[in-house]
Amino acid sequence: QVQLVESGGGLVQPGGSLRLSCTASRSIFSISVMGWYRQAPGKERELVATITNGGSTNYADFVKGRFTISRDNAKNTVYLQMNSLKPEDTAVFHCYANGADFLGRPYSHWGQGTQVTVSS
Repeated sequence: QVQLVESGGGLVQPGGSLRLSCTASRSIFSISVMGWYRQAPGKERELVATITNGGSTNYADFVKGRFTISRDNAKNTVYLQMNSLKPEDTAVFHCYANGADFLGRPYSHWGQGTQVTVSS
């Protein structure tokens, strides 16, 4: 199974930028979809962005034009570049991986999360 470790969170002012990293324990080339969710205290986890093994990306409307997801297969790492951050972006950001094993059995793995706080 895939282990995911996130980093790059922190405290920034509104309008600032952060780049989150998600490093996997093995090659991510064969993983169908990787992406990021976020969850604020007392709120449901919501999808932020995804990237497929073919490089296709998808974004939630509330981050489109501000966030960019990318992948570096050589480093087994997925990134989330976040610009023009807003206070409502404050949440724990979780990396995830979806795919299937040799028998076609689906799997989902989650990282431990990294805190993003946007505040004056």
